Amino acid sequence: MTNPLHPKALRLGVNIDHVATIRNARGGTHPDPIRAAHLAAAAGADGITAHLREDRRHMTDADIARLVAEIALPLNLEMAATEEMLGIALKHRPHAACIVPERRAERTTEGGLDARGKRNSLQPFVARLTEAGIRVSLFIAPDARQIEAAAALGSPVVELHTGPYAHSDGSIDELARLADAARLAVSMGLEVHAGHGLTFANVSPVAALPDFAELNIGHFLIGEAVFTGLESAIQQMRRLMDAARA
Repeated sequence: MTNPLHPKALRLGVNIDHVATIRNARGGTHPDPIRAAHLAAAAGADGITAHLREDRRHMTDADIARLVAEIALPLNLEMAATEEMLGIALKHRPHAACIVPERRAERTTEGGLDARGKRNSLQPFVARLTEAGIRVSLFIAPDARQIEAAAALGSPVVELHTGPYAHSDGSIDELARLADAARLAVSMGLEVHAGHGLTFANVSPVAALPDFAELNIGHFLIGEAVFTGLESAIQQMRRLMDAARA
């Protein structure tokens, strides 16, 4: 019998934030991130990820409303643990909400959430999202203490931060750290996702790790789309992931 927490198929979530970044560089409506979500769906994506940041530097409230209304794929809303973002999530009821750390000075989400140190403050957010039928995940470092804290908080999913692996040019030690963390999370009944900095060059070793259920990839795919088109970039990533998992 197949373990639902340990699936063979590996899902691809496409993050469309940086289509909105390009749009916002000049204002107006082009390029449209919701059009990118439709193209991602047609190209074989399993879900759409979008981060509504507090400063609205890329996705906007209107973008989230349109995604919920127009896109059939599951929406993974990345959000900070604030009352404003909680209210938006409860209003739109996305399939999933990934709680991430957020600092105004950073260009993108650079580190994992401190689930262990902020357990008391995170608890009501996890509880209220769960009560609303929204699947909660926590974006954390591949660290045993953080995984244990996520499980104690009642989050059914963790997303492991692959930035250190990506920035180390695919270090064997960082890959082993991801593998060990994913194995521990699955043993505790958690579903395991991963993301940040994944590219054509480094995705295969991560995709080959059997305990991962989903990879969320955005910046690289949007950048590659400038040269090859979004559909082609997503399809190539899908092929690399499938080949690694097979």
